[in-house]
Amino acid sequence: MDDNVDKPARKWGFSRRSLVGVGALGLAVPALTAAVTSNSQPARAAGATRKITIYAESLGNNQYGYGLERGKATIPGPILEMYEGDTLEITLVNTTDQRLSIHPHGVDYSTDSDGAPLNASFNNPGETRTYVWRSHEMVAATGRRFRPGSAGYWHYHDHAMGTDHGTAGVLRGLYGALIVRRRGDQLPDKQFVAVLHNTTINNKVAPDTPIFEANLGEITEWIAIGHGDLYHTFHLHSHHWADNRTGYLEGPTDPSASIDNKDLGPGSSFGFQVQAGEGGGAGTWMYHCHVQMHSDTGMSGLFVVRNADGSMPPGAQEAIDRFKGHSHKAASTTDSQSGHGGHTG
Repeated sequence: MDDNVDKPARKWGFSRRSLVGVGALGLAVPALTAAVTSNSQPARAAGATRKITIYAESLGNNQYGYGLERGKATIPGPILEMYEGDTLEITLVNTTDQRLSIHPHGVDYSTDSDGAPLNASFNNPGETRTYVWRSHEMVAATGRRFRPGSAGYWHYHDHAMGTDHGTAGVLRGLYGALIVRRRGDQLPDKQFVAVLHNTTINNKVAPDTPIFEANLGEITEWIAIGHGDLYHTFHLHSHHWADNRTGYLEGPTDPSASIDNKDLGPGSSFGFQVQAGEGGGAGTWMYHCHVQMHSDTGMSGLFVVRNADGSMPPGAQEAIDRFKGHSHKAASTTDSQSGHGGHTG
């Protein structure tokens, strides 16, 4: 088996369906749950507050990351999770010589937890600062209307390095996934985060992009995040999902379309759950940006679906080897017009 394929998820002291994120270079990224959970049911009441510490660190080669322990920062950072109604108190320790912060999407916060220099909300070099993120449930409004809750697949990122918008911090890897769940939501067996940033995935280009792995039939959760200056699409081979909050239809009359490709702009995010191999069985499947010039130049990765017993299906390793042998470069005008490009998706 190839060394870059993620090994079975490490358990982090939670239940069987504890949440584990997988990052670049086949590294397991720790996931954090605001309430300890069993399968689909929270063990703690709504309104729980979880205090955590995140370390912002230099990774060398002008790259930076967030981590839950000193010396364990990754790109992307740890998956952070909470249930609607819960609060995260994040103590951010800046171990670098750069100004930086942490700014969330999708949750509630005051100006001092904004993570933006506009509100003087950032960490100077070597500084420690606490950011408070809150969430809320759906509430009834007048006229048979409802205001949405915080549930969704969101993300967080730096908003202070380089410019007041954190452009340098995001470019160098200071970002991660944030999930807010409704109580009773299905919990996954495996989680994967793909950040499409300019022409990279998790700051890597193929064949060094993440190779994600699950066993046939496992519930996998995908979080796609857009950053940078370009628009992308996210396509997963041989799997499809409902175009709504969770990826599941909520009943036989749910009008959500079934899709396998979704637009992804800078600053946007979405997620879904699918059963590994539900469409085509075990094997090696691609995920990639479907803007052709982006996939040609390396915006693609692999999803390896092992057999249910964990063994490799026939042809899977050969497909991995072919992927590693591809020449990822932009197709020429002649190649594009004749249909004879190099790497295809």
